[in-house]
Amino acid sequence: MPGMWVSLLKEAKETDMPSVFVGIGSNIKRGRSIRAGARGLRDAYHEIQLSSVYESDAVGFEGDAFYNLVAAFDTDDSIEQVVTCLAHIEDLNGRIRNGERFTARTLDLDLLLYGDEIIATENYHVPRDEILRYAFVLWPLAEMVPDDIHPEIGESYAVLWEKFDKRNQLLRPIPFKW
Repeated sequence: MPGMWVSLLKEAKETDMPSVFVGIGSNIKRGRSIRAGARGLRDAYHEIQLSSVYESDAVGFEGDAFYNLVAAFDTDDSIEQVVTCLAHIEDLNGRIRNGERFTARTLDLDLLLYGDEIIATENYHVPRDEILRYAFVLWPLAEMVPDDIHPEIGESYAVLWEKFDKRNQLLRPIPFKW
C-alpha cells in the first residue's frame, strides 16, 4: 500500500493541488462514527485514501478506547474551506462542542497537513502538533507516506515513527470492515 501512496501523491504534486491529511477518531459508536466520517470526506472530496484503523487508549481522560486512522485527499479548496467542511461533518455526526478538550466524542476530524504549508491561526495550526506527540497520528502517517518530509522538522514520517517513544502509548492495528 505505501507504494500506491507514493505514486498517487506524486501525481497530486504535479497538479499543484495540496495533499490534505485528516486524522479521524472516535470512542463513541466507534465503527459507525469513523465510517460516517470517512463517508462525509468522500462525499466532499470524492477520492480519499485511508490508512489502517488503530485502537488506542483515551489520552488525557478516563474513557473508552478510540479508533483512529488518517484520511488523505487532494483539493483545490482553501485551508479555511477544509476546516469548515471538517467541522460540518463532525456536527452532522453528533459532535458535542462543550469546550472540554479531552473528552469522549462521536467523531473527531483534525486537519493534520495541508500540503507543505506551515500556518498557525486561532482556529488551526498546520502541521498539527499532535503529529509529533501521539502514536495514533504519526503511525498512520508513516504507513501512508513514509518518505514524505514533515514541513517543520525536516525528517520523514518513517524516521519520525522510528524515533518515536512507543512505550507509553499503546496502539493496536485492528481488522476493520468498511
